[in-house]
Amino acid sequence: MHVTRMLKVILIAGVLGCLPVVASAQTEPWPNKSIRWVVPYPPGGPTDLMARILAPRMQAILGVSLVVDNRGGAAGNLGTDLVVRAAPDGYTILLAASGPMAVNPTLMRSTPYNPIRDLAPIVQLSQFPVVLVVPAAASPHTVKEFLTWVKSRPPGSVSYGSAGNGTPQHLAGAYFERVTGVTLQHVPYKGAGPYLADLVSGQIACAFDIGSVSAPFVKTGKLRAIAVTGATRMVSMHDVPTMAEAGLPEFQMSAWHGISVPAATPPAVIARLNAAVLKVFEDPEIRNRWAEIGSEVVASTPEKFGALIRSESERLGKLVRDIGATED
Repeated sequence: MHVTRMLKVILIAGVLGCLPVVASAQTEPWPNKSIRWVVPYPPGGPTDLMARILAPRMQAILGVSLVVDNRGGAAGNLGTDLVVRAAPDGYTILLAASGPMAVNPTLMRSTPYNPIRDLAPIVQLSQFPVVLVVPAAASPHTVKEFLTWVKSRPPGSVSYGSAGNGTPQHLAGAYFERVTGVTLQHVPYKGAGPYLADLVSGQIACAFDIGSVSAPFVKTGKLRAIAVTGATRMVSMHDVPTMAEAGLPEFQMSAWHGISVPAATPPAVIARLNAAVLKVFEDPEIRNRWAEIGSEVVASTPEKFGALIRSESERLGKLVRDIGATED
């Protein structure tokens, strides 16, 4: 009997001795291993560039490595869905882009995720205004002159290029038509490079291009920038007026990016990620890099990024439906 009691005491002590280890494992602070940062586009583009600028600074603050993982495909849907399906533990984060977050669910016949339901916002990272550009030899120099020129030609004879259906370049052109009442001819290309080459050579009449992409062509005199669609002038095109300054105050269109995580990610992890990004943007060097790539510094709260996703999903979704745009 004495031996039996001793065995029970030893067994209980052993179990109790294990409990602190289990509890410690359950409450181990985040992060304690590397974080995968999924970019839903191929390497080398502006979306990828932002992740690679921020990742070293964020990992210095968080104390773990951030591994940029490019998962391009299906116009950003592939990488976005990968994060939706990841464990909600803060170790897989998404570079959330306006296309897959606010346009694709309406543009495409089927999208395997709901960005508002399935993802939690962390922070907005960028806001890239669109700029109306024409070939350097074109006659219009202002929005007023451009509208007069378009109206003097047969409806639909003035073409504008884009990187494809549903892209910011396409939707900006469609929105311009709705705001001004003119009719343009949309010419979708497979990427920005081909349509910019045709624009420089005069094969198409204009483009509503991402400002940071057009800036080098404007600087070298190959293209002329007529107006910027953002709320403020671009640092790299400080002499180019906004659409509001040109007489179209309601015309605003930007491409934007942020960070999102799976919806069930703990609030403490969301707060920590947000704080890390805000800390990075306190660095003047990072703020200067953002100006160089053509974006405003917009990092704020998860709530503000969530509000942007919801409002843009409604606004851009309606525009896609109204113009009958599809992924084809």
